[in-house]
Amino acid sequence: MEVSPVPSQPSKTLETFPNPQPDRDYEIYNECPEFTSLCPKTGQPDFAVIKIRYVPDHLCIELKSLKLYLWSYRNEGAFFEKVTNQILNDLVAACSPRWMEVVGEFNVRGGIGTTVMAVYEQKKGFRKTGLQ
Repeated sequence: MEVSPVPSQPSKTLETFPNPQPDRDYEIYNECPEFTSLCPKTGQPDFAVIKIRYVPDHLCIELKSLKLYLWSYRNEGAFFEKVTNQILNDLVAACSPRWMEVVGEFNVRGGIGTTVMAVYEQKKGFRKTGLQ
C-alpha cells in the first residue's frame, strides 16, 4: 500500500504542551539551520541559523508547530532585527517561559555578517541567579 504524505503548510500558530518538570529549572535548546526570510529592500532571500534557548515555566513549545512557524517567514520581507525580535515575542506569548533567548545568525550579505540576539526574562536577573 502506498502512503502519500500530507503536505505541511507554513503557519503562525505555535502549539504548546505541559512542562513535564515545572518545579525544575532546565534549559531547552532548539536550532533551525535552514531559516529563510526575504530582504525587504531587494526581495532576495536571507538565510540564517535561528537558535532558541529557554527555561520553560508551565508550557513547552511543540516542535512541529515551531518548524511550521519558522517556515512561515520564508515569503516575508523583514529586517534581521525585526525577524529575531518578532520570533522572541511570539514564542514568549505562546509559552510564557521563565527565560528565553533567540539568536539569529544571518549569512553574509554585501560583505557583512549579522547576528541579532534578543532576550526575555520573566523576572529580572533570572539569568544571574538561575541557570548559567
